Amino acid sequence: MPNIEDLIQRAIQEGKFSDLPGKGKPLRLDDNPHADPDWQLAYHLLKENGFSLPWLELRQEIKGEIDAARRPLQQAWEWRSAGVHQPPDDKPRQTTTELEAGFQRALRVFSEQIARINQRIFDYNLQTPAERFQMRKLNLEQEIEHICIHPEH
Repeated sequence: MPNIEDLIQRAIQEGKFSDLPGKGKPLRLDDNPHADPDWQLAYHLLKENGFSLPWLELRQEIKGEIDAARRPLQQAWEWRSAGVHQPPDDKPRQTTTELEAGFQRALRVFSEQIARINQRIFDYNLQTPAERFQMRKLNLEQEIEHICIHPEH
């Protein structure tokens, strides 16, 4: 059985792709092939005028909140792991106890933020038009493990 790549190359050499409609023109990737055709014009007008569906905007806000919540915890973990931190105002280095206390504060704040974000995810999921657009709630333990124990992933 011939390799698919060989078949494609042979078709190119034979010119079978030379006269395709739209050749040399940019691909139109703006249209959603899964959207209801009756709503296609409405979606196009909204997008062209800088509007989006409320649930899509909420999804972007939630993703931003997740990233913003992760950063301070990751920074506190890095400081704690390094065991030293030189503040920008040249104060003396923090002790291990101070670094641990800072990390524990960051964990508490992160836990509170995850609870708020999960509530927003719940609200978002109620607004989505289909289950496939829904977001999973964040698992606090998995988030901490991802940030602190396996940060390379």
